[in-house]
Amino acid sequence: MVSAFTFAVPGDLATPTGGYFYDRRMIAELERLGWRVEIVDLGDGFPWPSTARRAAAQARLAAVADGRILVIDGLAFGVLPEAAARLSARLRLVALVHHPLASESGLTPAQAGILRADERAALAAATRVIVTSPVTARQLAAEYGVPADRITVARPGSDPVPAAKGGSDGVVRLISVGSVVPRKGFDVLIAALAGLGDLPWQLTIVGDDVRDTKTAAQLAADIARHNLGGRVALLGAVPHERLEELYIAADLFVLASRYEGYGIAFAEAMAHGLPVIGTRAGAIPDTVPAGAGILVPPDDADALAQALRRLIENKDERQRLGSAARMAAIQLPGWQDSAKIFSRTLEALA
Repeated sequence: MVSAFTFAVPGDLATPTGGYFYDRRMIAELERLGWRVEIVDLGDGFPWPSTARRAAAQARLAAVADGRILVIDGLAFGVLPEAAARLSARLRLVALVHHPLASESGLTPAQAGILRADERAALAAATRVIVTSPVTARQLAAEYGVPADRITVARPGSDPVPAAKGGSDGVVRLISVGSVVPRKGFDVLIAALAGLGDLPWQLTIVGDDVRDTKTAAQLAADIARHNLGGRVALLGAVPHERLEELYIAADLFVLASRYEGYGIAFAEAMAHGLPVIGTRAGAIPDTVPAGAGILVPPDDADALAQALRRLIENKDERQRLGSAARMAAIQLPGWQDSAKIFSRTLEALA
């Protein structure tokens, strides 16, 4: 059995996003299974790298030894079709796709078209493709021409965690976790909450707010415009231990994503026994089963406001949905289970 492989990631592996968290955790679990993992940093700026950054990334990939198993994170893989074609001739090439790059929100039609064409060409060169949800598997097969028998689904895992306790002062504490980028729909969430000033709630938003400074500035402006500065806390990225404390102190999880390839934050919230309010976008309906929360159409602030009002006003329903969410989370795979699926895909390439 080949017990070593190279994992190429774009930029700092410690970047606080769900995709990088998946990469970090999968690497750790694969090492526990006996794999030796060589990590190659492809540099920052993906999926829109500068010419110099692209050249440097291609040079680092070209230096990988012949015959090696090479896993490339999709944030970079999808925009390196020429490199993928060259590498496939001498390496066992695996693409790890968290979600198709063209599914990111905030792209112009021209940008989406470029990303879609490049990723389709790059995926054609991959020996295997690993995705994090069945929705992404179906999308790659239907829209990107990837044969279904070359796709492996390795969902993010779930860890046992303490149940949320919530508050005891009558204020419903909402938590929303995600990078401050257009796809996470924080603008929709603030618009929904703007009409709920008569209700007792506080919102904490946790997530990387330096990746997209324009969106972060707009979010701050939206909060100020609706006079919600005293009710909405923007914490940015926080350590894992602090995030756990915030989950435990919360009463309700809400995230108005326009698309999710999986939605790790939804699974984390469910594991803590939090009722979930989200959208019917991408893989969210697969992650959040009926009975564990309320899902509304994406970009529908009115529907989101109605769902929020319903659960803020009804403690019994929050408790019922929270209990169902915690039970559903128990059925999710553990990280060790997901790593075994990932590992079997690598083993097959030996």
